[in-house]
Amino acid sequence: MAGVFPHTFGTVADRSSILGIVAAGLYFGFPSAEHMTAHDVDAALGRRTVLTMAGAGALGALAGCLSGTEDNPSDENDGEDGDQADDGPLTDHPYTVAPAIVDLSEQGYETVLRTVPARHALVTEDAAGGPLVLPEVWAWQADDLEPSVPGPVYRVTEGETVELTYENSGHNRPHTVHVHAVGKSWKDDGAPVSTREYVGPDESHTYTLEADTPGTHVYHCHYQTHNHLDMGMYGIFRVDPAGYEPVDREYFFTVRDWDTRLHEREAGGDAEYDPVERSPNAYTLNGRSAPTTFNPEFGTPLIVSEGDTVRLHVTNNGYEMHPFHTHNHRFRVIEKDGGPIDKSVQHEEDVIQVGPAERYTLEFEADADPGIYPAHCHKVHHVTNEGRYPGGMATAIVYEQAMETEEFAEVMADAGFSD
Repeated sequence: MAGVFPHTFGTVADRSSILGIVAAGLYFGFPSAEHMTAHDVDAALGRRTVLTMAGAGALGALAGCLSGTEDNPSDENDGEDGDQADDGPLTDHPYTVAPAIVDLSEQGYETVLRTVPARHALVTEDAAGGPLVLPEVWAWQADDLEPSVPGPVYRVTEGETVELTYENSGHNRPHTVHVHAVGKSWKDDGAPVSTREYVGPDESHTYTLEADTPGTHVYHCHYQTHNHLDMGMYGIFRVDPAGYEPVDREYFFTVRDWDTRLHEREAGGDAEYDPVERSPNAYTLNGRSAPTTFNPEFGTPLIVSEGDTVRLHVTNNGYEMHPFHTHNHRFRVIEKDGGPIDKSVQHEEDVIQVGPAERYTLEFEADADPGIYPAHCHKVHHVTNEGRYPGGMATAIVYEQAMETEEFAEVMADAGFSD
């Protein structure tokens, strides 16, 4: 792995610490994590505009963008002078944490979802090249969990009915919740362009969702989608088929491209942003950019052991196509948008084009020489931070057997992980 990041030597990370994190939640690709401590944002990050590095989402051109009300920043969010970003962070919002897995069977198939303004570190301050921070995102906050971008992975078994209550108690904008693929009534579709309904500030609505379509799906706000989804209001909704057979390791990925100007504008900065001229300048896996993506506390390295069968659910909540590539491992596509792929037509490959809103489930064997193998978008400019390579939409398949090596220590040091 020498050369994947600039050499930053440190002591070998404690293998048991990493495996403890895996056992605590990384098995499904989203580890638990504590709040980041507040930190000064590096003003060099694209000068004022990117005190912060990232931010814009997917499906902005869908009909749900047309909710009938313009979604412009309020007067009180306007910056008073063009130099304020040089004086420190634009907001003092709390930081997001890594998304959690919510097993809805453990809470009676009911959940409460809210929207919370937050700051979001694409690259944490302890990682090489960090911090890269979005000064404002609109994070999903579920039940008693901390806010996250993406939102929590909701997991349910086929045949159950989910009551998802959206409480708009923490934000001053209207919102909705739209879940792809699963059954619901017309009024619970969450698309105000057709239902004429949304959840205003201090209002709530309960969406009744039928887990009738097995597979990996996405959910997002469908009010003024071109801004609200781009501000971070997206997540994964997983319906396991009846009789679902788990494998040795299972992970969830959501890939995304961002235009950071939107986030500075919404934080009260002086950036100008027009969705028609959207120009992504940041790229993430599960809301983080490399090298933070390699950190098991915040990112999603694919930790495996030799001989494991690995299942990876990949979704795209951005605007652009992302050719996802795995080094030295060939996978089979076993599901597409929830539809199972018959074994007779499955074949091995190592690059898959993932378009906006698409979902693929991949399966592969950890049968390579045990080591550390990149997994990344193969539009190479998507593997950059501020034009610097490597960064962005990249992580790695990490064999447990390689965790005592100097190369692993260097990768973990760059990622900001310490035991």
